[in-house]
Amino acid sequence: MNRKRLFIASCLALLVTAITFAIRARIEGVFTDDYGLSKEEVGRAFGPAFWGFAVAMFAGGYFIDIVKTKTVVWMAFAMHLVGIVLLLMAKDYTSLFIANVFIGLGNGSVEAACNPLVATLFPDKKTKMLNRFHVWFPGGIVIGGLLAWLLMDALNLRWEILVGLLFIPLAIYGFMFLGQKIPETERVASGVSYKEMMRNVGAPVTITVAVIIMILVATVPSLSVSFDSALPFIIVAAIILLIVVEGRVVNKITLLFPLVFFCMLLTASTELGTTQWINALLAENGISPMIILVVVTGIMAVGRFFAGGLVHRLNPTGVLLGSAIISTAGLLLLSISTGAVMTLLSAAVFAVGVCYFWPTMIGVASEYIPKSGALGMSILGGAGFVATSMVLPIMGKSIETAGAHITLRNMSVLPVILIVAFIALILIVKKHNQKAE
Repeated sequence: MNRKRLFIASCLALLVTAITFAIRARIEGVFTDDYGLSKEEVGRAFGPAFWGFAVAMFAGGYFIDIVKTKTVVWMAFAMHLVGIVLLLMAKDYTSLFIANVFIGLGNGSVEAACNPLVATLFPDKKTKMLNRFHVWFPGGIVIGGLLAWLLMDALNLRWEILVGLLFIPLAIYGFMFLGQKIPETERVASGVSYKEMMRNVGAPVTITVAVIIMILVATVPSLSVSFDSALPFIIVAAIILLIVVEGRVVNKITLLFPLVFFCMLLTASTELGTTQWINALLAENGISPMIILVVVTGIMAVGRFFAGGLVHRLNPTGVLLGSAIISTAGLLLLSISTGAVMTLLSAAVFAVGVCYFWPTMIGVASEYIPKSGALGMSILGGAGFVATSMVLPIMGKSIETAGAHITLRNMSVLPVILIVAFIALILIVKKHNQKAE
């Protein structure tokens, strides 16, 4: 088994995933200005890139040990290939929607296969190497953002040329996985049963149903969330109650994983919702939004690469609490920024805040709930993208009606909630560790 080659191949697969995010952030204006879609319609057409991601991750999490990691890797390659071709042909809402379904399924399959693969390849330094792996998400957005600025802004070339460049890293990662022996997941290798993995998720049935409801809300316009109605709050309360019953009464296990799941919904929305709408949010701030995106994701890439020492000193839950505090400050600063310099500095604060969210959340599940296995990691990643698919049309409508600054200020509520949630998580983990001793 060639650990180095498999790790590099995984990173390149994630690079393709990340570049699609940068491309979407740049071409949303193309579909509003040239093809006549509203921002809310673009948000809905981009939604499958997120909930499709989630569907693939959930399916991968439940079945990866049955169909094997290698199969999921090649599913990712095939979905990416089809999705890129369809995106090049997209000209209206329906074609853009379908292209993003395939891209989302490809992206989700990468995460479903490669997160447990990296954890299996490096069992003694999982959080560190998961952060190193996830360097290529912001790293890929930096590359994609620079290419978008160079090709579309500086050289004034068509957007299809930018999309076509995706075929290069796609071909390389396909070649690097070709003929390689890919190991079983850590859960299988350690002898943990499938039933025990399901049990350690706490409330797998309720969580899966909740995610399906979220996908429907994100996809069907008639099911759009209206906070003027009591119904959304009643549904959320019912889901929480069912999670408690399934976890504590049926499975007789701690609700640590459901808490981490809840936090993932908010961390992903804070990071991805903001960066996906960056073109519209910061278009009037006197600096190219693509430059801001490159700065934000560049800081994230550097931070994740050197995450090992920070995680070791503060532990994962401490890192998450600090991240929530800083990202709150970053969003509030962005909401009052007007000039180029202040926007750039505020974006840098935001970048430091969201930098460690995604990989450290996956790392928390792997470190503190190891028996949740590939399913746990896939549920978290999938849930994060489903939450983002819900947030995108809400943000799009808010930008059109309330404006960018108010939208950014409203988004800061999410990391404020996370501050409270991460304090609770720290206390629960501390109590859990004391019992283990």
